[in-house]
Amino acid sequence: MNDVAGSELPREIAVLGAGIEIGASQRGTLMGPAALRTAGLLTLLESLGFAVEDHGDLSVAGVAELDDVPPDNCKHYREIQRWIRTLSARAYELAHSGVVPIFIGGDHSLSMGSVNGVARHCRETGRDLFVMWLDAHADYNTPATTITGNMHGMSGAFLCGEPGLDGLLGNEPRASVDSSRLELFGTRSIDKLEKELVRERRISVADMRHIDQFGVGILMRRAIDKVKASNGVLHLSFDVDFLDPDVAPGVGTTVPGGATYREAHLIMEMLHDSGIVRSVDIVELNPFLDVRGRTARAVVELIGSLFGQQITDRPTPTNAIDPDR
Repeated sequence: MNDVAGSELPREIAVLGAGIEIGASQRGTLMGPAALRTAGLLTLLESLGFAVEDHGDLSVAGVAELDDVPPDNCKHYREIQRWIRTLSARAYELAHSGVVPIFIGGDHSLSMGSVNGVARHCRETGRDLFVMWLDAHADYNTPATTITGNMHGMSGAFLCGEPGLDGLLGNEPRASVDSSRLELFGTRSIDKLEKELVRERRISVADMRHIDQFGVGILMRRAIDKVKASNGVLHLSFDVDFLDPDVAPGVGTTVPGGATYREAHLIMEMLHDSGIVRSVDIVELNPFLDVRGRTARAVVELIGSLFGQQITDRPTPTNAIDPDR
């Protein structure tokens, strides 16, 4: 991550599984990492010229529990705390080593650890970290606003420094991302109090109405330009329920009206061309709910586009092709 924004993507990728499933109400994301490997994720990345190291699946066996007082309205807080502390430390180590880390889960609560660790590294290197949240949900609840108490719906708020989970990391350094650098993309389900908090924080939201009205290309260009203007880097947090259930049935929180297969590929292709992505989450894949591996295969194909797979050989665009001109 010591390169400048827009320069060539590092050619080394580290894959780390985090089969956490207790942050959500529907069990089954424990099997997500295995499903992505079975669907050929590592093989595809290697075919694109990357040196891929599989770090296996994270384990929290033997991780000591802390003695802070668990907040109200946070289901499975103590066990999730063990996951997040451990994952944050590993994410920091991987980011610091200069590879592109891909964290495969697992429910979206894992991002509290993965993004925090990457953000800690970026803070030390003086880079602004932006986070693109491809998700049907905003995940910007706090213990005070949540309806369900499921912590996968609090991950975005935690990462932006909202109060309520202040003891989650224990002694692990917390590196919050300013809410101005969080991009919610594809949102189509948000709770009332959560919506008020997102509006109060003036968080950028490209919901499905925006996508329908303006198109993926224009909205992605705006988000990418914001990162480049700050000489920043991007963490892509890809929740599979961002996709329409017809494309990706294997998730526990399906919401109709999501991104099409082609829209999702365009997003990944534009992010690849931008050269700003330096870390990735893939979350909420639930093979127990999938149909013959269809969702896992679609996700692997999309990650292929993110890392440069093309239908036809073409040069990476600079400013040679600009539909706004």
